[in-house]
Amino acid sequence: MGSTSPQDGGSRTMTLEAFADTIIPGVRRSPEDRAVAGVAPDPGAVAAGALDLLNDPATGIGDGLDDLARALNAHARDHAERRGLGLDPAVPAFVALVFAERTALVRALTAPGHPERERWISAALFCTMAFDSAAHLHTAEALASGHPGLRIMGVMDPDPDGLWRFPDFSYGRPLAGVHPATTRSGSPA
Repeated sequence: MGSTSPQDGGSRTMTLEAFADTIIPGVRRSPEDRAVAGVAPDPGAVAAGALDLLNDPATGIGDGLDDLARALNAHARDHAERRGLGLDPAVPAFVALVFAERTALVRALTAPGHPERERWISAALFCTMAFDSAAHLHTAEALASGHPGLRIMGVMDPDPDGLWRFPDFSYGRPLAGVHPATTRSGSPA
């Protein structure tokens, strides 16, 4: 979890937060927040725990996050140079880009034919998973803590016994009857 100075590729955390915020934007955490661009009115991937999921050993990419941040900042410097943009040297290059330029760069990195496409899509998928499924947390615990992605999507709390039941059918009728050997807990016998 090391970081480097902005001149050497930037803070890993700020860079990865800015990447996650580009994938699912959120509201700034404070007026001084540079990683989260603040283009959305609600919490985004960063508040949903994208960095926790990216660092989770289950993802298999945690060991490569230093390289990912360095590469993203190198791409940001190249992007800024091609477009004639000035970058604030006080923050990592990707963080220094305005949101529209961050988006343009991520679009280019994930475009068909880009040689690093799979790497960037994998990172983007984990950022999305942190928001829309809280993949790094137990669902009931995520809901109890007010996980922003699950709350924004309207995921309901479980019943008091910890199980989810849905008394109303989404199609207005049951699609199939319950198998006669199903146990009270909903498991097949």
